[in-house]
Amino acid sequence: MKISKFISIIAITLFLSSALQANEKFPGRKKYPDVKLYEIKQLKAELDKVVIVDARSKLEYETLRIKSAVNIPVSSKTFEQQVKALREKTNKPIVFYCNGHTCFKSYIAARKSRSAKVKNVFAYDAGLFTWAHSYPKSSVLLGKQLNSAKNIISDKKFNERLLDPDTFSNMAYKLSGKSQIIDVRDKYQRGATGFFPGQEKWASLNERKKLEQLIKQVAQKKHTLFIYDEVGKQVRWLQYALEKASVKNYYFMKKGAKGYYKQMMKDFSFGGTS
Repeated sequence: MKISKFISIIAITLFLSSALQANEKFPGRKKYPDVKLYEIKQLKAELDKVVIVDARSKLEYETLRIKSAVNIPVSSKTFEQQVKALREKTNKPIVFYCNGHTCFKSYIAARKSRSAKVKNVFAYDAGLFTWAHSYPKSSVLLGKQLNSAKNIISDKKFNERLLDPDTFSNMAYKLSGKSQIIDVRDKYQRGATGFFPGQEKWASLNERKKLEQLIKQVAQKKHTLFIYDEVGKQVRWLQYALEKASVKNYYFMKKGAKGYYKQMMKDFSFGGTS
Protein backbone atom coordinates (compact mmCIF):
# COMPACT_ATOMS: atom_id res chain seq x y z
CA MET A 1 0.00 0.00 0.00
CA LYS A 2 2.80 2.39 0.95
CA ILE A 3 4.73 1.48 -2.20
CA SER A 4 1.60 2.13 -4.28
CA LYS A 5 1.13 5.57 -2.70
CA PHE A 6 4.81 6.36 -3.19
CA ILE A 7 4.62 5.46 -6.90
CA SER A 8 1.49 7.60 -7.26
CA ILE A 9 3.22 10.58 -5.66
CA ILE A 10 6.21 10.17 -7.97
CA ALA A 11 3.92 9.93 -11.01
CA ILE A 12 2.00 13.08 -10.00
CA THR A 13 5.26 14.93 -9.33
CA LEU A 14 6.64 13.98 -12.74
CA PHE A 15 3.38 15.01 -14.41
CA LEU A 16 3.35 18.41 -12.71
CA SER A 17 7.04 18.91 -13.51
CA SER A 18 6.41 18.06 -17.15
CA ALA A 19 3.42 20.44 -17.30
CA LEU A 20 5.48 23.23 -15.73
CA GLN A 21 8.30 22.74 -18.25
CA ALA A 22 5.76 22.78 -21.09
CA ASN A 23 4.30 26.08 -19.86
CA GLU A 24 7.79 27.58 -19.59
CA LYS A 25 8.59 26.47 -23.14
CA PHE A 26 5.19 27.62 -24.38
CA PRO A 27 4.31 30.78 -22.39
CA GLY A 28 1.13 31.22 -24.43
CA ARG A 29 -0.38 28.07 -22.97
CA LYS A 30 -0.61 29.72 -19.57
CA LYS A 31 -2.02 32.94 -21.00
CA TYR A 32 -4.54 31.16 -23.27
CA PRO A 33 -5.47 28.00 -21.32
CA ASP A 34 -8.85 27.77 -23.11
CA VAL A 35 -7.27 27.25 -26.55
CA LYS A 36 -7.17 23.64 -27.73
CA LEU A 37 -3.85 22.49 -29.18
CA TYR A 38 -2.36 20.35 -31.91
CA GLU A 39 1.08 18.85 -31.31
CA ILE A 40 3.47 18.62 -34.26
CA LYS A 41 3.30 14.84 -34.76
CA GLN A 42 -0.49 14.87 -34.58
CA LEU A 43 -0.66 17.68 -37.14
CA LYS A 44 1.66 15.85 -39.55
CA ALA A 45 -0.32 12.63 -39.19
CA GLU A 46 -3.65 14.41 -39.79
CA LEU A 47 -2.46 16.85 -42.44
CA ASP A 48 -5.16 15.82 -44.91
CA LYS A 49 -7.86 15.85 -42.27
CA VAL A 50 -7.49 19.48 -41.14
CA VAL A 51 -7.37 22.98 -42.64
CA ILE A 52 -4.16 24.78 -41.70
CA VAL A 53 -4.33 28.56 -41.41
CA ASP A 54 -1.27 30.81 -41.26
CA ALA A 55 -2.21 33.66 -38.92
CA ARG A 56 0.86 35.77 -39.75
CA SER A 57 1.30 38.63 -42.21
CA LYS A 58 1.18 38.11 -45.97
CA LEU A 59 4.93 38.79 -46.19
CA GLU A 60 5.75 36.09 -43.67
CA TYR A 61 3.36 33.66 -45.36
CA GLU A 62 4.83 34.28 -48.82
CA THR A 63 8.36 33.85 -47.47
CA LEU A 64 8.07 30.56 -45.57
CA ARG A 65 4.96 28.55 -44.75
CA ILE A 66 3.50 25.11 -44.20
CA LYS A 67 2.82 23.64 -47.63
CA SER A 68 -0.97 23.26 -47.46
CA ALA A 69 -1.66 26.38 -45.39
CA VAL A 70 -3.94 29.27 -46.35
CA ASN A 71 -3.25 32.78 -45.11
CA ILE A 72 -5.68 34.71 -42.91
CA PRO A 73 -3.69 37.33 -40.94
CA VAL A 74 -5.09 37.64 -37.43
CA SER A 75 -4.40 41.40 -37.62
CA SER A 76 -6.74 41.77 -40.60
CA LYS A 77 -9.92 43.78 -40.07
CA THR A 78 -11.84 41.04 -41.88
CA PHE A 79 -10.29 38.15 -39.96
CA GLU A 80 -13.56 36.94 -38.42
CA GLN A 81 -15.44 37.16 -41.71
CA GLN A 82 -12.71 35.23 -43.52
CA VAL A 83 -12.69 32.47 -40.92
CA LYS A 84 -16.48 32.24 -41.03
CA ALA A 85 -16.32 31.95 -44.82
CA LEU A 86 -13.72 29.20 -44.48
CA ARG A 87 -15.91 27.33 -42.00
CA GLU A 88 -18.82 27.43 -44.46
CA LYS A 89 -16.65 25.56 -46.96
CA THR A 90 -15.47 22.79 -44.64
CA ASN A 91 -16.25 20.94 -41.42
CA LYS A 92 -12.61 19.94 -40.90
CA PRO A 93 -10.77 21.17 -37.80
CA ILE A 94 -9.16 24.57 -38.40
CA VAL A 95 -5.60 24.75 -37.03
CA PHE A 96 -3.85 28.12 -36.72
CA TYR A 97 -0.11 28.62 -36.49
CA CYS A 98 2.44 31.43 -36.34
CA ASN A 99 6.23 31.60 -35.97
CA GLY A 100 7.20 29.73 -32.83
CA HIS A 101 6.88 28.91 -29.16
CA THR A 102 6.72 32.54 -28.03
CA CYS A 103 4.41 33.77 -30.80
CA PHE A 104 0.83 34.24 -29.56
CA LYS A 105 -0.93 34.82 -32.89
CA SER A 106 -2.08 31.20 -33.19
CA TYR A 107 -3.76 31.40 -29.77
CA ILE A 108 -5.30 34.80 -30.52
CA ALA A 109 -6.62 33.55 -33.87
CA ALA A 110 -8.22 30.49 -32.26
CA ARG A 111 -9.81 32.56 -29.49
CA LYS A 112 -11.10 35.23 -31.90
CA SER A 113 -12.58 32.49 -34.08
CA ARG A 114 -14.41 30.97 -31.13
CA SER A 115 -15.71 34.41 -30.16
CA ALA A 116 -17.05 34.68 -33.71
CA LYS A 117 -18.97 31.42 -33.13
CA VAL A 118 -16.61 29.36 -35.30
CA LYS A 119 -16.22 25.92 -33.74
CA ASN A 120 -13.62 23.15 -33.90
CA VAL A 121 -10.60 25.48 -33.96
CA PHE A 122 -7.09 24.78 -32.62
CA ALA A 123 -3.60 26.23 -32.34
CA TYR A 124 -0.41 24.51 -33.45
CA ASP A 125 1.86 26.46 -31.13
CA ALA A 126 5.24 24.81 -31.81
CA GLY A 127 5.27 27.13 -34.80
CA LEU A 128 6.60 27.34 -38.31
CA PHE A 129 10.34 27.09 -37.62
CA THR A 130 9.92 23.82 -35.73
CA TRP A 131 7.75 22.50 -38.55
CA ALA A 132 10.12 23.58 -41.34
CA HIS A 133 13.12 22.01 -39.65
CA SER A 134 11.19 18.81 -38.92
CA TYR A 135 9.35 18.51 -42.25
CA PRO A 136 11.13 20.62 -44.91
CA LYS A 137 9.39 18.80 -47.79
CA SER A 138 6.05 19.82 -46.31
CA SER A 139 7.18 23.46 -46.26
CA VAL A 140 7.38 26.18 -48.93
CA LEU A 141 10.14 28.80 -49.16
CA LEU A 142 9.63 31.72 -51.56
CA GLY A 143 7.09 29.77 -53.59
CA LYS A 144 9.11 26.55 -53.90
CA GLN A 145 9.26 23.35 -51.84
CA LEU A 146 11.87 23.81 -49.12
CA ASN A 147 13.41 20.30 -49.45
CA SER A 148 16.19 21.03 -46.96
CA ALA A 149 16.18 22.99 -43.71
CA LYS A 150 19.65 24.23 -44.68
CA ASN A 151 17.95 26.80 -46.92
CA ILE A 152 16.42 28.51 -43.88
CA ILE A 153 18.45 31.55 -42.81
CA SER A 154 20.29 30.49 -39.68
CA ASP A 155 20.12 32.21 -36.31
CA LYS A 156 23.80 33.07 -36.71
CA LYS A 157 23.27 34.79 -40.05
CA PHE A 158 20.29 36.68 -38.66
CA ASN A 159 22.08 37.69 -35.45
CA GLU A 160 25.00 39.09 -37.47
CA ARG A 161 22.60 41.79 -38.72
CA LEU A 162 21.30 42.81 -35.28
CA LEU A 163 22.39 46.05 -33.64
CA ASP A 164 21.48 47.20 -30.14
CA PRO A 165 19.25 50.33 -30.15
CA ASP A 166 22.08 52.77 -29.39
CA THR A 167 24.39 51.40 -32.08
CA PHE A 168 21.49 51.27 -34.53
CA SER A 169 20.66 54.96 -33.92
CA ASN A 170 24.27 56.15 -33.95
CA MET A 171 25.14 54.34 -37.18
CA ALA A 172 21.94 55.46 -38.92
CA TYR A 173 22.56 59.13 -38.09
CA LYS A 174 26.27 58.89 -38.85
CA LEU A 175 25.46 57.60 -42.33
CA SER A 176 22.69 60.15 -42.86
CA GLY A 177 22.38 60.84 -46.58
CA LYS A 178 23.69 57.39 -47.37
CA SER A 179 21.23 55.40 -45.29
CA GLN A 180 17.52 54.75 -44.96
CA ILE A 181 15.59 53.87 -41.80
CA ILE A 182 12.34 51.94 -42.23
CA ASP A 183 9.73 51.31 -39.54
CA VAL A 184 7.87 48.12 -40.55
CA ARG A 185 5.40 48.03 -37.64
CA ASP A 186 1.69 48.02 -38.38
CA LYS A 187 -0.39 51.11 -37.59
CA TYR A 188 -1.56 49.74 -34.22
CA GLN A 189 2.01 49.14 -33.04
CA ARG A 190 3.36 52.38 -34.48
CA GLY A 191 0.76 54.81 -33.21
CA ALA A 192 1.20 58.43 -34.29
CA THR A 193 4.85 58.37 -35.29
CA GLY A 194 8.12 56.42 -35.28
CA PHE A 195 11.33 56.99 -33.32
CA PHE A 196 13.21 58.79 -36.09
CA PRO A 197 10.93 61.56 -37.44
CA GLY A 198 12.30 63.16 -40.57
CA GLN A 199 14.81 60.33 -40.97
CA GLU A 200 12.62 57.28 -41.52
CA LYS A 201 9.97 55.92 -43.85
CA TRP A 202 7.04 53.78 -42.78
CA ALA A 203 6.00 50.63 -44.63
CA SER A 204 4.35 47.89 -42.60
CA LEU A 205 5.07 44.24 -43.32
CA ASN A 206 1.61 44.00 -44.86
CA GLU A 207 2.51 46.60 -47.51
CA ARG A 208 4.57 44.24 -49.67
CA LYS A 209 4.79 46.41 -52.79
CA LYS A 210 5.77 49.52 -50.84
CA LEU A 211 8.47 47.60 -48.98
CA GLU A 212 9.84 46.04 -52.14
CA GLN A 213 10.02 49.47 -53.79
CA LEU A 214 11.94 50.94 -50.85
CA ILE A 215 14.34 47.99 -50.82
CA LYS A 216 14.86 48.36 -54.57
CA GLN A 217 15.66 52.07 -54.19
CA VAL A 218 18.20 51.36 -51.44
CA ALA A 219 19.80 48.58 -53.49
CA GLN A 220 20.16 50.89 -56.52
CA LYS A 221 21.72 53.68 -54.45
CA LYS A 222 23.90 51.19 -52.52
CA HIS A 223 22.86 52.87 -49.29
CA THR A 224 22.77 51.20 -45.87
CA LEU A 225 19.35 50.07 -44.72
CA PHE A 226 18.25 50.19 -41.07
CA ILE A 227 14.98 48.40 -40.26
CA TYR A 228 13.04 47.96 -37.04
CA ASP A 229 9.77 46.31 -36.02
CA GLU A 230 7.97 45.96 -32.69
CA VAL A 231 10.07 43.32 -30.89
CA GLY A 232 12.87 42.44 -33.32
CA LYS A 233 11.47 39.16 -34.63
CA GLN A 234 9.31 39.92 -37.68
CA VAL A 235 12.20 41.61 -39.49
CA ARG A 236 13.70 38.18 -39.89
CA TRP A 237 11.34 37.56 -42.80
CA LEU A 238 12.62 40.62 -44.61
CA GLN A 239 16.11 39.14 -44.65
CA TYR A 240 15.08 36.75 -47.41
CA ALA A 241 13.83 39.64 -49.56
CA LEU A 242 16.98 41.68 -48.83
CA GLU A 243 19.27 38.81 -49.77
CA LYS A 244 17.25 38.17 -52.91
CA ALA A 245 17.51 41.88 -53.86
CA SER A 246 21.29 41.73 -53.28
CA VAL A 247 21.23 44.44 -50.59
CA LYS A 248 24.69 44.21 -49.05
CA ASN A 249 24.47 46.66 -46.17
CA TYR A 250 21.45 46.26 -43.91
CA TYR A 251 20.80 46.00 -40.19
CA PHE A 252 17.92 45.27 -37.83
CA MET A 253 17.29 46.76 -34.42
CA LYS A 254 17.72 44.18 -31.68
CA LYS A 255 14.45 43.75 -29.74
CA GLY A 256 12.83 46.35 -31.99
CA ALA A 257 10.82 49.36 -30.85
CA LYS A 258 10.27 47.90 -27.40
CA GLY A 259 14.01 47.49 -26.95
CA TYR A 260 14.57 51.06 -28.15
CA TYR A 261 11.98 52.43 -25.74
CA LYS A 262 13.44 50.43 -22.85
CA GLN A 263 16.93 51.71 -23.63
CA MET A 264 15.63 55.28 -23.90
CA MET A 265 13.99 55.04 -20.48
CA LYS A 266 17.20 53.64 -19.03
CA ASP A 267 19.26 56.45 -20.56
CA PHE A 268 16.94 59.01 -18.99
CA SER A 269 17.13 57.22 -15.63
CA PHE A 270 13.52 56.02 -15.66
CA GLY A 271 14.52 52.38 -15.61
CA GLY A 272 14.39 52.03 -11.84
CA THR A 273 18.10 52.63 -11.21
CA SER A 274 19.95 55.79 -10.19
